[in-house]
Amino acid sequence: MQHIIEGFLNFQKDIFPQRKELFRSLASSQNPKALFISCSDSRLVPELVTQQEPGQLFVIRNAGNIVPSFGPEPGGVSATIEYAVVALGVSDIVICGHSNCGAMKAIAAAQNLEPMPAVQHWLRYSDAAKAVVDKKTWANETDKVNAMVEENVIAQLNNIKTHPSVAVGLRNKSIRLHGWVYDIESGVIRTLDRESNTFISLAENPGAYFE
Repeated sequence: MQHIIEGFLNFQKDIFPQRKELFRSLASSQNPKALFISCSDSRLVPELVTQQEPGQLFVIRNAGNIVPSFGPEPGGVSATIEYAVVALGVSDIVICGHSNCGAMKAIAAAQNLEPMPAVQHWLRYSDAAKAVVDKKTWANETDKVNAMVEENVIAQLNNIKTHPSVAVGLRNKSIRLHGWVYDIESGVIRTLDRESNTFISLAENPGAYFE
């Protein structure tokens, strides 16, 4: 914990004074253009990977970058999506999975999650991805996990379209959806291409998006 406190003290002493005008401009309002939904995994830091300043990304992080379908009792993810779209007017929504995802590994390996009932319940929102992956034969566990990561991004993109605010934005063409997979070791991001419905290099196809 001490190194975290020391990091804050360094920020307060050296970094904040250099960015004082930025933080002053953010003190009373925010105007992010994108909602970024990613895994809570400590190895994926959305602002670092996308090189965005404070105030530029509205971020949701949870185990498995999951978006529950909209229902009669919407939870925190649903409320945050609605706020981002309706109140903040974001124009892009990114759902970003990543390599070696622990949540997807647990699903792929049918890991016993009884000691973690909340996690077990939460990962049921990836059942659609699991069903697709389980219908195929995989050469090894790594390939299966990689497929789960990709299929889970697709499943969550389909889930987010059930949210009324997102459905309206898509209908009015005021929102675009993006599905990304970030590779931790190489730093490469692949994006879901709506034309081919496959994941392709974002660096080589910066204009590609899902919907």
